[in-house]
Amino acid sequence: QVQLVESGGGLVQAGASLRLSCAASVRTFSNYAMGWFRQAPGKEREFVATISWSGASTYYADSVKGRFTISRDSAKNTVYLQMNSLKPEDTAAYYCAARRGITKTSADEYDYWGQGTQVTVSS
Repeated sequence: QVQLVESGGGLVQAGASLRLSCAASVRTFSNYAMGWFRQAPGKEREFVATISWSGASTYYADSVKGRFTISRDSAKNTVYLQMNSLKPEDTAAYYCAARRGITKTSADEYDYWGQGTQVTVSS
């Protein structure tokens, strides 16, 4: 069983930065690929970024490429999402997710989810 707890969301102005954290309660964090997804009101949950179990491979949605960076710290069982140059369209609830094995960009491929943290970007 994997428990995920996100933190770091908030209300910021356009152009600002935020760093989201996701702490995982799991014995073998390195067995899991990790992903970030987001969901805005009235929209489907969408892929943001994912990182392999080793941290060597990362993938991003086109909408965040060049602005967001995903990373992981195995010593802390934590995955991060550094978000720079935030835009109003980034406003959403952000969710951390975990799956055994290789990275995937579909939410259906992830087995464990956090409760989400809200990010609101004002114009």
